[in-house]
Amino acid sequence: MQWGRGALVAALFAVGAGAIGAPPSSLPPAPDTGWLVHGGTNDEQRFSPLDQINDGNVDRLGLAWYQDIGLARGLEATPIVADGVLYLSTAWSMVRAFDARTGKPLWSFDPEVPRDTLVKACCDAVNRGVALSDGKVVVATLDGRLIALDAKSGRQLWSVVTVDQAQPYTITGAPRIAKGKVLIGNAGAELGVRGYVSAYDLADGKLAWRFYTVPGDPAKAPENAAMARARQTWKGDLWWKRGGGGTPWDAIVYDERLDLVFIGTGNGAPWNQAERSPGGGDNLYLSSIVALRPDTGEYVWHYQETPGETWDYTSTQPLMIADLAVGGRTRHVIMHAPKNGFFYILDAATGELLSARNFVPVNWASGIDMKSGRPIANPKARYEQTGKPAVVLPGSRGGHNWMPWSYSPRTGLVYFPAQETAEVFFAEPGFRMRRNAYNTADDLFGLSPQTNIPTPPGKGYLLAWNPVEQREVWRVPHADVGNGGTLATAGNLVVEGEARGMLGIYRATDGKRLWAMDVQGSAMSGAVSYAVGGQQYIAISVGCGGDYVGTCRLVDAQGRRPILDRLMVFKLGGQAQLPPRPAPQPIALDPPPATATAQQVKAGGHLFGLYCAICHGGEARSSGLNPDLRASPALHGDLFEQVVRGGLLKDAGMASFADALTRDEVSSIRAYVIARANEDKRAGK
Repeated sequence: MQWGRGALVAALFAVGAGAIGAPPSSLPPAPDTGWLVHGGTNDEQRFSPLDQINDGNVDRLGLAWYQDIGLARGLEATPIVADGVLYLSTAWSMVRAFDARTGKPLWSFDPEVPRDTLVKACCDAVNRGVALSDGKVVVATLDGRLIALDAKSGRQLWSVVTVDQAQPYTITGAPRIAKGKVLIGNAGAELGVRGYVSAYDLADGKLAWRFYTVPGDPAKAPENAAMARARQTWKGDLWWKRGGGGTPWDAIVYDERLDLVFIGTGNGAPWNQAERSPGGGDNLYLSSIVALRPDTGEYVWHYQETPGETWDYTSTQPLMIADLAVGGRTRHVIMHAPKNGFFYILDAATGELLSARNFVPVNWASGIDMKSGRPIANPKARYEQTGKPAVVLPGSRGGHNWMPWSYSPRTGLVYFPAQETAEVFFAEPGFRMRRNAYNTADDLFGLSPQTNIPTPPGKGYLLAWNPVEQREVWRVPHADVGNGGTLATAGNLVVEGEARGMLGIYRATDGKRLWAMDVQGSAMSGAVSYAVGGQQYIAISVGCGGDYVGTCRLVDAQGRRPILDRLMVFKLGGQAQLPPRPAPQPIALDPPPATATAQQVKAGGHLFGLYCAICHGGEARSSGLNPDLRASPALHGDLFEQVVRGGLLKDAGMASFADALTRDEVSSIRAYVIARANEDKRAGK
């Protein structure tokens, strides 16, 4: 859907009419409390000390107010709340400010991200939040800028470009602020880039330092001693030509006590290690936690969770700092539950591994050797070495992904959305780097017959984990993987959204569900809690998008359901009501006759998998976020060529592929989509 400027502004500022007022007289007032940083506090435990809403009265919770955003894309942002103002970033890196008590819009900012930047994004035009400090709101944009806004007016104060915009970099993560510096990473490993984290001066946006996460061109001097050490762990000469990866696209935490910044780094580029580092090697600093000095970016220590990463096992999942009784004494630690399925506890000062155990079924390793700190690897899982397909647990979506997690010092438990996933990994035959393509060097979309191996269905659940004892305490099963982040509160509550659109609140001690509401969209972002005027509120952004759009069930037998992206705020006694959920729209298939040869259709299917499926869905069936090409009018006449190579719809997010695909290749893709549309029309799908 294309919005006119007037319609878009009206949608952005539509607000639900909720009841506003003081808390019920039977309750003591809650002290005014904000949510000042991404994880609640710099340790990122996502624990709220507020208990006005608690396990004894949460059944009285109701909707206070809501805001429909109207961009019809995913919402993954953590709201930031300070001095009675709520700040939220949305798709396309826009920022909105609202009165945190009433929902009244205060200001909005649009960085005008070019819509064809979407071709560089693995997982939608999402943004995970802003940072707030010294009267400035800082947002990172999808096209790689870092922008500071005046917190009162939304006026732009400074803007800097943090990436080479000619390369396929994007930013979806939230900035963090430490000692007057704004810290930001980047994404793009799947398309082929070299990762790094940068620090900019909060006052004026000047670059203070940059730390690369993988080594660069070996013909040039390494940037520092850490890069010199890393070079010894890479083989051949392909890594720097193919990017290397390691993009730190989300996890950044500042430890005030130790004055250290911890970053989590990403997967290799390409995934398949044989295509980036022939001969193996640990490939530092992929899939690692790295400690840096916030003033200079100087390397302090690292711990690599997945040496020689080859399964998209990023370590960019949220990091958390805590004091735990480990080994009979209190230790200042980092806790981490990354994609690879192991729950790690490290000494925050030294990086020493203190404890590790798998929290979901794992078969790429049988455990972690506590003497060496290395995984006990399963050679059969290394498809790039055996030349055979391997069913690997977890799959590339991981045992836990980017969704936030929380820790309650009152229960001593960590709460997070765990998931059991399996995936067939097999080296892509004849791999070559391609522009504007998902360059994994793994047969990700099952283009080879050798990958037609059945895998068990995925499972998703809310998991309560005892980190000291490294054991599960309770779980709440969900219908799908890809469920939302969590919030823990002093009211003995855990708040979590589900992929299919339910928001639930559970008793933190035993997991009993105490309250639930259909919020009409996936609440993946993780809730926050704050208090204004003596009233405690719970806020969450809702809207399906990103890599997990398929689990939101936007498309079913009735048709395609619109994406409802909104901010929702709850309080005790709230009386606001959501409008009815819009009816699904049928997907009408009216393709041209399928006249292409079987060979042309097969070739087009291969190209579709490489270039198109990540956005438009496997087998050309859209998950609902982007257009379903089977029903596209562009299949008729020469419109398809004008869209794919001519850039006809670049302002709507469809970039030109003129420098990536020939006319004959585009014709083959069109032939494949037409064939698929005719097949599904005959089958009534």
